[in-house]
Amino acid sequence: MKKLHLFFIVAAGLMFAACGNNSDKQPKYKDASASIEDRVNDLMSRMTFEEKCMQISQYFTGTNDNSNNIGEAVAKVPAEVGSMIYFDKEIGLRNSVQKKAVEESRLGIPILFGYDVIHGFVTIYPIGLAQACSWDPSLTERAASMAAREARAGGIDWTFSPMIDVAHDPRWGRISEGFGEDPYTTARFAVAAVNGFQGDDLTDRKHVAACVKHFVGYGASEGGRDYVYTEIAPSTLWNMYIPPYEAAVKAGAASLMTSFNDINGTPATANDYLLRDVLKGRWGFKGLVVSDWADIDQMIGQGYAVDLKEATELAINAGTDLDMMSHAYDTHLKELVDEGKVSMKTIDDAVRRVLTLKFRLGLFENPYTPEMADSAKYLLADAKEAAQRLAEESIVLLKNEGNVLPLTAGKAKRIALIGPLADNRDDLMGNWHAHGSGDDVATIYEVMKKEMADAEVRYAQGCDIEGNTTNGYQSARSLAAWADVAVVCLGEKLSWSGENASMASISLKEGQERLLAEVKKTAKKVVVVLSNGRPLELPRVEKNADAMVEMWQLGTMGAYALTNILTGKVVPSGKLSVTFPYSVGQIPIYYNARRASRPDDQGRYKDVQEAPLYPFGHGLSYTTFEYGELKVSKTEFGRGDKLTATIDVKNTGEYDAKETVHFFIADPACRTLTRPVKELKYFDKKMIKKGETQTFTFEIDPERDFGHYDHDGHWFLEPGEYDVIVGNQTVKLTMK
Repeated sequence: MKKLHLFFIVAAGLMFAACGNNSDKQPKYKDASASIEDRVNDLMSRMTFEEKCMQISQYFTGTNDNSNNIGEAVAKVPAEVGSMIYFDKEIGLRNSVQKKAVEESRLGIPILFGYDVIHGFVTIYPIGLAQACSWDPSLTERAASMAAREARAGGIDWTFSPMIDVAHDPRWGRISEGFGEDPYTTARFAVAAVNGFQGDDLTDRKHVAACVKHFVGYGASEGGRDYVYTEIAPSTLWNMYIPPYEAAVKAGAASLMTSFNDINGTPATANDYLLRDVLKGRWGFKGLVVSDWADIDQMIGQGYAVDLKEATELAINAGTDLDMMSHAYDTHLKELVDEGKVSMKTIDDAVRRVLTLKFRLGLFENPYTPEMADSAKYLLADAKEAAQRLAEESIVLLKNEGNVLPLTAGKAKRIALIGPLADNRDDLMGNWHAHGSGDDVATIYEVMKKEMADAEVRYAQGCDIEGNTTNGYQSARSLAAWADVAVVCLGEKLSWSGENASMASISLKEGQERLLAEVKKTAKKVVVVLSNGRPLELPRVEKNADAMVEMWQLGTMGAYALTNILTGKVVPSGKLSVTFPYSVGQIPIYYNARRASRPDDQGRYKDVQEAPLYPFGHGLSYTTFEYGELKVSKTEFGRGDKLTATIDVKNTGEYDAKETVHFFIADPACRTLTRPVKELKYFDKKMIKKGETQTFTFEIDPERDFGHYDHDGHWFLEPGEYDVIVGNQTVKLTMK
């Protein structure tokens, strides 16, 4: 009997275990038909504390790894880690790391792979600052979608982009990554980029999760220096720096990155007001908040935390969900919870956000990236076409005396192409060019020789990009004397802008300016082409140029776009999204500053002109446009009324061309707080054929377009006078 009894006990136990195992084979979190919320809840109920801490910690791989040492690279990665920054595009390594997580961790939670896909993955698009000069957010949306397709095929699920910091100081290197100095413009392009990266369905394996950065005020960097303290008045924070982030959150951005800067005494990564009260509270943001690289650890250097343990406490409690590379959460959270300094509710909220994003991306069903040939996923024809179209519309014609441009066959039979950027591949890509390669970039010289078959194009470097060599000046002078026109290509290395690339001087290198002066001595006509990642100080350059083209750093198809502009195949339509100062001493100088107490020339600089060299919105065309009368549907209105502002624009020149119209508003006397001289509230870009007229319309919602945030971040609209401004025309309105 004892043996029989024992048999039944063992059998019952085995049956119970078998039932349990059958149940565990298909837990709810692995059921693709269940809701994401139910799947997250089920998975979290099964997780240990250590597993939760690992999900909100990030590691990296792929920096020096290849097919010969995949095993060694994979061994370094904990199977339970939540996220990886993946610096390679080798699918074998990525999938091997993912296999370890899926097959060797207890719960098989896939890893979220992220990377900085800022303006392209392999096909490289224009830098953000250039994109905004196109004034066509649909082109940015398309470029982001193409970049997402390449990135997802390259093993990336999540991009740390777009960068939407409003910036007023061109000495700050990261001005190149954003969309300029205006909050409304930045908001429009932020939404476009988010929509492009994410599409309608993150599980379609063609899109990636976006991460808008850096929240917030990083672009207010003092003196243009990176990583430094920022002092931002509350009303300025709300009206100048926050609006793009609010727009991106409303557009459905999946994640958000905190910024390196200390804002008014509190580092952004530990700013519970911005992260808890505003972002997750007032805006109801349900996505993921990630720190910037080692940002939690850097709070020690900022003097806000005594050590990494205290920094961990401050960051997680403030609402930073995921630790990027400080190894703070996986090191210190257990101790902080035991001490009662961090609650499990706080940790669970952070873990929930990470897991939710993984489910949204479909990583539990499809954790691996399919292998395919590079030729089937990178540099495809439609991606290159999108890159060229965006590049063409981003180029800004700054100056064109005597209509030197375009270089039609009759004007320029002999062209001297001179300068360190003329036969340069890498620097045309710009900073943060991901996996873009100079091998895939044609130089300006190569393309002009190929595309300008009716002209003879000869090349002389003149000097190196640093401007240190002078022995090429003589050959440059001789070539310029031979030519009908000298095209001088000057600018910056790609490393001279971007992160940790602050510059006290934003002039061209002295040797480049001297080269231009030498060319000017013998040239009949001089066209200056600038390839750079920031506004430059250009008065000495401008005086030696008959025409000047701001090419920016345009990426893979930049030389083709430039050649089309120079030859007139494409009429330039770009307009500046940022002010070019006349002198570095004017900085900060931007169009939407508040008014001075004395409106005349008192208080201004006595040793330099007050105006910038090129203002926000400046950009010339090969055709001419005639603006009609600015009309507003009514000049007196109530709070709930809707108004319409219209203006006709006629193309009176010889080329079909696109024109952008900017609609500004102004509040001449605001009792809540003073307002800027003018504020952009709408823009539109249209093709206008020669001889034809297009009507541009701005649908005005007074609450939206005339209101503003007060000092406490509350929206406010007061009765009184308002102006609507287009060009040099102003219509005065009265709100009763």
